[in-house]
Amino acid sequence: MSKNKVKPLVTAVFASTLLLSGCGLFGKEVQKKVDPPKQVTETKANPTKETTGKSEEVEGTKTELYLINKDGLVVPQTLTLPDKTSVAKQALEYLVANGPVTDMLPNDFRAVLPEETKITVNIKDGVAVVDFSKEFKNYQPEDEQKILQSITWTLTQFDTVEKVKLQMNGHALTEMPVKGTPISENLSRATGINIDTTGVTDITNTKPMTVYYIGGEEGAYYYVPVTKRVNTSEKNNIVAIVNELIKEPNSKSNLASVFMKDVELLEVPKIEDGKVTLNFNESIYGSFEEKIVSDHLLNTLVLSLTEQKGIKSVAVMVDGKAELVDDQGKKISEPVTRPEKVNTGSF
Repeated sequence: MSKNKVKPLVTAVFASTLLLSGCGLFGKEVQKKVDPPKQVTETKANPTKETTGKSEEVEGTKTELYLINKDGLVVPQTLTLPDKTSVAKQALEYLVANGPVTDMLPNDFRAVLPEETKITVNIKDGVAVVDFSKEFKNYQPEDEQKILQSITWTLTQFDTVEKVKLQMNGHALTEMPVKGTPISENLSRATGINIDTTGVTDITNTKPMTVYYIGGEEGAYYYVPVTKRVNTSEKNNIVAIVNELIKEPNSKSNLASVFMKDVELLEVPKIEDGKVTLNFNESIYGSFEEKIVSDHLLNTLVLSLTEQKGIKSVAVMVDGKAELVDDQGKKISEPVTRPEKVNTGSF
């Protein structure tokens, strides 16, 4: 999605029915998590291959796989994997090139781990220890940090995993085997993803914040996490995240923000029992005439804020009024929670 293509859509705040029909990240009852139960049945199809008109019914578990898109960004894609006892191990196996994920890959995405890599995973006390076979070192140097990010974010989607340790052939890895990128003893989401340091001259006076932008192409948009470096002078992390969403993403990233530049918070965000309440000016509306709030704007806001520890839901007000309407014509009367899975492919 080139910047030139995206900008007109952003100006309209993605209000067209082309983008909004069946967006599918959040369901009708916004106060609840709305992903289907873990046991699901769906049609498996590879759009890049010819089909006979017959569909194959697949039962399994919806799992986020952090894959690499054509722009080199690490992006979650939710796929239905066969039911296995070790879902964490299976998730990593589906990151292996030319492995079982091959016929399931979305267009313009590729697997992360080198071909024929074998994997074992042991989880204890919130730490996943991953041991790779010698094939793990057969990756391209430019993929090194992407591999680290993909492994970490894929595993930490599971409630039982907070941190990750890496091994190869039973030996602990303190650095990656090709370019020597240092590996933290306990990798976590705090390490970041798709790290963007554009415009940062002194990283020591910054802190990481992960926000979600829009990526993809018309008819196949998806949400992309990007870790920005925010000046430590901004003490309020919620305000910092909102400000980053309002800014344009890196022009080289082919990503877009759906926030208008003149969007502002009218007061300091309030946090109570895991719910953050935000009061915006009227620039948050996608249409000043219809007074609607874009689904895409709401989704990127909720995904970004719930990356913060302790934030479970987001309530949005405009000029102190809480009765808002989304671009489906539905009232947003309850706080919105993060979905269990991101980029389910339903829009």
